[in-house]
Amino acid sequence: MISRRQFTQTALSFAAACGLPAPFAQAQPAARVLRVVPQAEPLVFDPHQSQANVTSVHAAMVYDTLFSWDADMVPRPQMVETYSKSDDKLTYTFTLRPGLTFHDGSPVTTRDVIASLKRMFIRDTQNQIFAAALAGMEAVDDRTFTLKLKTPFNYVEFLLGGSNGIAGSIMREKEALTDPFTPIKEIVGSGPFKFNTAEYRAGSKIVYDKFAGYIPRKEPASGFAGGKVVKVDRVELNVMPDAAIAFGALQNGEVDFLDGPSLDLIPTVASNSNIVVGEVWPIETYAVLRFNHLHPPFNDLKARQAVAHAVNQADYMAAAYGDKKYWRECYGYWVCGSPNGTEIGSDAFRKPDLDKARQLLKESSYDGRPVILIGGSDIPAYQAMSMVTVDILKKVGFNVDLQLTDWGTAAARRAKKDPPAQGGWNIFHTSANGAQLASPLTSPSTITTCDGKNFVGWPCDQVEEDMRLEYIRESDPAKQKALVEKMHARLWEFLPYIPLGQFKQPFLWRKNVTGVVKANTLVYWNIEKT
Repeated sequence: MISRRQFTQTALSFAAACGLPAPFAQAQPAARVLRVVPQAEPLVFDPHQSQANVTSVHAAMVYDTLFSWDADMVPRPQMVETYSKSDDKLTYTFTLRPGLTFHDGSPVTTRDVIASLKRMFIRDTQNQIFAAALAGMEAVDDRTFTLKLKTPFNYVEFLLGGSNGIAGSIMREKEALTDPFTPIKEIVGSGPFKFNTAEYRAGSKIVYDKFAGYIPRKEPASGFAGGKVVKVDRVELNVMPDAAIAFGALQNGEVDFLDGPSLDLIPTVASNSNIVVGEVWPIETYAVLRFNHLHPPFNDLKARQAVAHAVNQADYMAAAYGDKKYWRECYGYWVCGSPNGTEIGSDAFRKPDLDKARQLLKESSYDGRPVILIGGSDIPAYQAMSMVTVDILKKVGFNVDLQLTDWGTAAARRAKKDPPAQGGWNIFHTSANGAQLASPLTSPSTITTCDGKNFVGWPCDQVEEDMRLEYIRESDPAKQKALVEKMHARLWEFLPYIPLGQFKQPFLWRKNVTGVVKANTLVYWNIEKT
């Protein structure tokens, strides 16, 4: 049987010989063009509409934020030149850097900033506590504005960039006034790259050009912070859903970078001296099985418990991430190894018990209707986890309807609250950068507000949410730690979702690419290609 690697090499040779219009049969790119295969194709380009990783990568290129997190998750001024706060900590005054310009040549003003923040506060689920503490914002002039609070809040600078460090993207006032639940129609930011609308080809290529009018900060690049110095003329995202084709293109020099590549093929390039196996995300992350709490059967705790008692993390990790050197079991909701990495409350779920799972399902209100599992077939790990879940659901006694699409389509669908049989869903799998997931403050996954504004799946548990609010308002580290442990035990009782294990995600690039920045999301400034 021909191997995936042999198939790739044969396909490359055949395409080159016959002149076929395959994405990998192209001329060697110029040194000033960085050609990337994205983890998946972004279909949502509005930074306030989605925090999916593919959307965040896009937003980090096109837009800028008032503050940005550095490599140590410390907020640093980005668009802000200077700021101060009153003695009572209720009034903040911010002045923008001079010369900030949108891609259409118009100046960035405080009208744009205030409108963007108002829109972000409505859509950013993790920022609702900040939004509730906000008394108002007012422009002093085109570069200076004030932000007033009802009560002191310790995380103003940290969350002004958005709860993932990017969702606070500043857009023109005309886009920012778009209904927060309606996608913007024009992609115009003030960030280091311009979205090339003319060359956008859905399903094939997304192009970003260097924005000549961008003025980087003087500090060195660190995470999302510091000087966003662009050292290439353009970045081209070449959509290649087939992992073998993407790896072949990298080996043959037709692309320069693979974002979040499939781990099972990394051994095929590990000994290639022209390819770097590197790290981008600063800490490990984890994969999850996410429930929809609005609709049967998983609005019933016993149905969620039935699934949780059938899960074997090792099965998921082995299927999705292969070699055990890349993964480990972890029963922490806030990332094992992080300051909040407790596993308290998980003991009952560490070994699968199918008999108990089947009994819980019988005790639940499940009526036999199909469980609709959505997922991304173009991300091998998500597809593999979906197949594992299909198997365990059937063993427990659920009927399953597996509906795999490209990840961009699945990520858009998961935001729908419609009944599963009418375009909604019951379960999906995902992963995200561990830095955001490592704290009750920033993790969207563990917010359990009952207002329907929290992260997709919309779990409602006011007991947990009240403890999270107490944690955020608490300034004593010892008391915060005790609250983390209480919250974590409660999460395993309530089961907003199921952690499936923790992993390291390598990234791949050719050795003539240097300057890759470690950040919570892949960024393309500071990168050189020789």
